Amino acid sequence: MLRPSTPGLKRQRRWEISWMGALAGLVSLLALLPLGFVAWATLQTGWDTAYALIVRPRVGQLLINTALLMFITVPLCAVLSLALAWLTERSDIPGARTWAWLAVAPLAVPAFVHSYAWITVAPGIHGLFAGVLISVIAYFPFVYLPLAASLRRLDPGMEDSAASLGLGPWAVFFRVVVPQLRLALCGGSLLVGLHLLAEYGLYVMIRFDTFTTAIVDQFQSSYNGPAANMLSGVLVICCFALLAVESRARGNARYARIGTGAPRTATKRRLGRWTLPCILLPVLTTVLALGVPMVTLTRWLIAGGVDVWLVGEIGPAIFQTLALAGMGALITTLAAIPMAWLAIRAPSRFQRVLEACNYLVGSLPGVVVALALVTITVRVAMPIYQTAVTVLLAYLLMFLPRALISLRAGIAQAPVELEYAARSLGRTPAQALWSVTMRLAAPSAAAGAALVALGITNELTATLLLAPNGTRTLATAFWAYSSEIDYAAAAPYALIMVLLSLPMTWLLYTQSKRTSGR
Repeated sequence: MLRPSTPGLKRQRRWEISWMGALAGLVSLLALLPLGFVAWATLQTGWDTAYALIVRPRVGQLLINTALLMFITVPLCAVLSLALAWLTERSDIPGARTWAWLAVAPLAVPAFVHSYAWITVAPGIHGLFAGVLISVIAYFPFVYLPLAASLRRLDPGMEDSAASLGLGPWAVFFRVVVPQLRLALCGGSLLVGLHLLAEYGLYVMIRFDTFTTAIVDQFQSSYNGPAANMLSGVLVICCFALLAVESRARGNARYARIGTGAPRTATKRRLGRWTLPCILLPVLTTVLALGVPMVTLTRWLIAGGVDVWLVGEIGPAIFQTLALAGMGALITTLAAIPMAWLAIRAPSRFQRVLEACNYLVGSLPGVVVALALVTITVRVAMPIYQTAVTVLLAYLLMFLPRALISLRAGIAQAPVELEYAARSLGRTPAQALWSVTMRLAAPSAAAGAALVALGITNELTATLLLAPNGTRTLATAFWAYSSEIDYAAAAPYALIMVLLSLPMTWLLYTQSKRTSGR
């Protein structure tokens, strides 16, 4: 095995770590801009004004709305996802593979398109009930995916041992299986909670006020900067509280299998006379999460006829969406390389701090990132105000964790000895990284770029606030028409967004199967 044992190779490695650390530090400094902005805005506003803007009935109502939405939606997503994951992975339900794919497919439908579909089917739907219903069917796949993957990997030996000690099936499930799914449940629930805090279009359509809708309203309707900034501060505190709760719930327990040999595949449990009642759950979920949007889109497309297919508008919208998604995915993936490389090749306490900065900012709502960039560009970087540069910078800050997680996994699978071998043959560190490690990590990099592109394709809030005049992506065009209650004209944009998102969703599904060895 090759090691950097010679003084020359050691010097090269130190230099390599230093310049990669400098690049990772630069990206992390950019990531801290939104948090720095919130702190600066609070100081600039003054404590008395800040107190008056935060401690008022309006903020209390928004806090109650947001808390109720979180406390009801997240547990419902967890229960629904757990039931679907068990049925598709551990039972002999007919068409298990099809139901598994259909449980992931709602991710291809943007959340605001779900709202658009439901207010078409039930025009009177609004408020907390509508928010919970639509949020559950739009976001439960974020919990289903990790739960299904964890269930596939679980060694059934522990369940057999518990059953041999006299525990019944339900006791085995709740006392042995569910505790082993804690990481997947916490991670998926955290994703759902962060999306609930950040979502804008879904709740505006059904007239349910949250912090994000109030911030955008303050900014767009009255340009009340201090009020919007203070609400952003409260929203950031909510994000940190959510991260703390998830970290506490996750705990430090060990979940890896420590026995000898290889785990065996779990035997599918026979449903018997419960087959028909059990199959109703995935059928009902599919109808609500996919049937309603597809039927609504079909209805509006038929009602609009060929007149709604305005090629002169739709063509540029597709081009601008693909251009922003492509450029954003490329820039974000390239920016993630130094941090991902350091995390695998030179982990340290300082590297973990830098990495945490990116994850924290990636969890912030797009509206907070956008407000920070608006203020910063207006005050100190006016030439890039309302340009594509600012929009791409916002995408970089918001979606960097998606690329980082995928790249880190890919680099971890590339043997470092091959880098040493390339350098001993005369390659520079940069050439060895690019031609050896990144070539082996290319599939993971592509997966990360695809996830970033999916997020950018469906992104609405930051694009609305930051995009240059004349920019009209599929999401903003859909939003413009649906805000004018012209649902027929909005339908082609919604359909194209779903069609563009389907390949990315399929990639998520296949990656989930691959990581669990299926």
